[in-house]
This record gives sequence, C-alpha cells and structure tokens, in this order.
Amino acid sequence: MTTYKAIALDIDGTLTNAKKEITPRTREAISEAMEAEKVIIVASGRPTAGIRGIADILKLEEKGGYILAFNGARIMNCKTGEIIYQNMLPQEMLPVLYKEAVEHNVSIITYEGDDVICGCNHDTYVDIEARINNIKVIDVDNFDEYVTFSVNKCIMTGEPEKLAELEKEMQQKYGEQLSIYRSEPFFLEIMPMNVDKANSLEHLLNHLNLKREELIAVGDGFNDLSMIKYAGLGVAMDNAQEVVKENADKITKSNEEDGVACIIEEYLLSDSKVLA
Repeated sequence: MTTYKAIALDIDGTLTNAKKEITPRTREAISEAMEAEKVIIVASGRPTAGIRGIADILKLEEKGGYILAFNGARIMNCKTGEIIYQNMLPQEMLPVLYKEAVEHNVSIITYEGDDVICGCNHDTYVDIEARINNIKVIDVDNFDEYVTFSVNKCIMTGEPEKLAELEKEMQQKYGEQLSIYRSEPFFLEIMPMNVDKANSLEHLLNHLNLKREELIAVGDGFNDLSMIKYAGLGVAMDNAQEVVKENADKITKSNEEDGVACIIEEYLLSDSKVLA
C-alpha cells in the first residue's frame, strides 16, 4: 500500500478563488504538505511569468516544487530554475495560425519573455489573459514576421460561440499536427502535439521516480481533464466543468470553499489515507 506523494494543482478556478487569491487555509495546507515532503506541482495553462507570483506565495523556490506552464509545454524546477522538459510549436505553423485568426476575426496571442504578444483583433479576452498573469500586452503588426523565435503555445481568443465552432474546424484541419482545445470558453489553446497536463506530468514523474498511482491531480477546466484522468486520484472542484466532474474520481468543495485544502488535509496529511 502506497501513500500519495505528489499533488498537481491547476490555478484558476482551483488553487485560487474568484479574487485570484490563495486563501490562508489553502496556503497552510500546502505548506504542511511540503513539510511532510510531498511534491507540490502547479500545473497551469498560464505562461511561466503568470505562475511566478503564485510560486512565490507558496514559497516553491525556497521549499521546492515544480511549475508546469503552458499546459505542460514547459516544466521547471522552482528551486534550481532548471527546465526539465520543453516542447515548442512548429515554426512553420505560426504564419498559418495567424492567417486563420485574421480570416475568422479572432485574436491570436503568444508570449515573449514576460509580455503577451497580440497579432490582431485585440479584444477584451486578450486583456483578461494579461490581467490574470499580471503581464502587459504588446500589439504587433505582421505577427507572422515578428514571431521568429520559438514559442510554447499560441491562444486564439474570442466569443465562446465562435470559438466552439473554430475549435472543431481547427481540429479537423490541424489535429494531426497540433494539440488544439479550449481551456476556457473564450480561450482556444494551440499547442505542440502530445502536450497536455497528463503528458508533462508523466515526464515529471519519471524524472522524480514516482508512479502515477502516487499522484493526485486537482482541477476545474477542460485542460485539466487529461491530468484528472491520468492521476491515481483525479479530483474535480465543485465549480468544475461538468465533463471534468464526470471523469473525476472525487469531487471536492469549490474554489470558494477551500476545496484544494480539503483534499490535501484528507489525502496528504492523514496517514490513514492510502491507496488500495
């Protein structure tokens, strides 16, 4: 019988409440888990710059922990700064994606350092992404000519109804070359193939010599589905998308009710809770 040794936590709608804050109870539970030598993994669609503030609050640099940024396209050891794993979009696809965004009248963004680069149709959802991550937006002309550097992902933003249709169309066109799915109704994530939270967690667990059965994964959004299905214990927040709840082993309280703390207290800080 093996105890759970690691927990992967989504940020928005999971680790943080509606005010984008980590409550004292949740911070304390995570701190106690680290003292108990449990591995804390923050797994988010956010860029690294947008996770850094969360990592600082949790003292992951000081106490040890891992960041899975860009839905897992980059894994970083917070203590050492080492990039353990990284996957980039095919460079030749960037002009194609830009053309699709222009033709469908949606925005396309990517990241350069600590900035969001917006290629066209700067909408309110672009500003939401920048605000969530506390980073600024730089609007550029000729996105396809500007982005000559390697990037982990792009996002198309727009009205949910439009993106629902665009998601299907893009998957049909490019599903054999890219991983395409919505993390929020208004965010269409475009990633390298085989990049999702489950795939990157497998890389990290191999690095740490841990088994998937020893992992708890907690989330609420579409992009959390893969890791919730992959983990030994997949947990959906009470505020999660219905499909996430349907695929979870357990549903915890909402992000307004310290659902993450409840899981940590029950499964990581209690010696009586072990795997069958």
